[in-house]
Amino acid sequence: MKNIITLGTLLLFTILLSCSERNATSEKTNSENTTIIYMIRHAEKDRSDSDNRDPELTEEGKLRAQKWKDVFEHIALDKVFSTEYKRTQATASPTAMAKGLDIKKIDPSNWSKENFLEENKGLNVLVVGHSNTTPEMVNQLIGNSNFPEIPDHDNSRLYIVTILDGKSAVTVLSID
Repeated sequence: MKNIITLGTLLLFTILLSCSERNATSEKTNSENTTIIYMIRHAEKDRSDSDNRDPELTEEGKLRAQKWKDVFEHIALDKVFSTEYKRTQATASPTAMAKGLDIKKIDPSNWSKENFLEENKGLNVLVVGHSNTTPEMVNQLIGNSNFPEIPDHDNSRLYIVTILDGKSAVTVLSID
């Protein structure tokens, strides 16, 4: 099921997901049977140099990275993952810093759903990727191909993949 929901609904959803903010150093957020993976694309990147394969964020992108931090303020996270690119690292950084977490590198081209789920079982994790890697990883997690690449102008999607007792569900939100 695919839903596009407003920020207000997200806040209600987060209250239901995490009844209280817990210490970021705690080992497990959820029961062993529930894993929640929040997946976003990096914020707006600098497009002024088309040859630059690793651009920084624009000012708008930096503001969006701060907005993501605000979105995740009341969501308990155990880990934050990002690809190695400057734009994904800069998008993940405000949230990771606010939670007192290091950013762990993830390589979507060398990623194993099984290993990822085993290593993060029972946790809440944030993964910051790209327009192609984020929906592809969501598709792998849920075992289908429901989600196409994110349009190049869209940096506002949040995919919430919930895995409970081996069954998965996805909620897609737009955070503008």
